[in-house]
Amino acid sequence: MGAHEPDRVASYFTDDAIFQGLHPYGVGPGGVAEYYAAQPIGLTAAYTILETRRLAGDLVLGYSRVEFTFPDRPGVTVYLCVILRRTGEDWLIAHYQVSRLT
Repeated sequence: MGAHEPDRVASYFTDDAIFQGLHPYGVGPGGVAEYYAAQPIGLTAAYTILETRRLAGDLVLGYSRVEFTFPDRPGVTVYLCVILRRTGEDWLIAHYQVSRLT
């Protein structure tokens, strides 16, 4: 865990994935890789799954709380909503949206 592999992370997203971290959104694996390439080395995440729903035979929604820990500054807690789409034998992320609730 904690490896800095933006292209590997991006490979888990669909070609048309909408990705919104805490910065402006991107579309597709290229936007995902760019976002993760800008994250600091040593960033880790701990996920707590709060809800899951099957939206259709090939779509699943997941909602979780994520605690990001940084090597050089205080951590951040966010809420993450993802929609995964079945593509052949794989499940890939088609939508990823982070919200910071205060």
